[in-house]
Amino acid sequence: MHRGFLKTGAWLGAITIILGAFGAHTLKKWVDVDALNAYETGIHYQMFQVLAIFLIGVLYKSFPGKWMRFSGRFFAVGILFFSGSLYAITFLRAMHNNSAFNIIGPITPIGGLFFILGWVCMAVAIHRKN
Repeated sequence: MHRGFLKTGAWLGAITIILGAFGAHTLKKWVDVDALNAYETGIHYQMFQVLAIFLIGVLYKSFPGKWMRFSGRFFAVGILFFSGSLYAITFLRAMHNNSAFNIIGPITPIGGLFFILGWVCMAVAIHRKN
């Protein structure tokens, strides 16, 4: 197993739960429904990718190498860009009540691209083990 990915997944999982609880109990008082939906999308995708990072930590024993490492790193960067941009949009709306901060929105698809790359690298790592 790859301890680094397991530790990263554990920490990111804890952060995901904290952010999710904050959104469910506090944030909904400050933002509109659309902003809250964007925030919840960030939470959902973050948790899916956290589970993927854990999966890499387990799969690494059977499929070691650069492709599996790239996969885990891409998932982590994807969380930062995809979920992080959705959190930023939500918080900026809450603080300034201004939709002009949607300029951050174009960062979100870049995070989605990193998620796709993570899954593709995982597939390559598994395929190359012959």
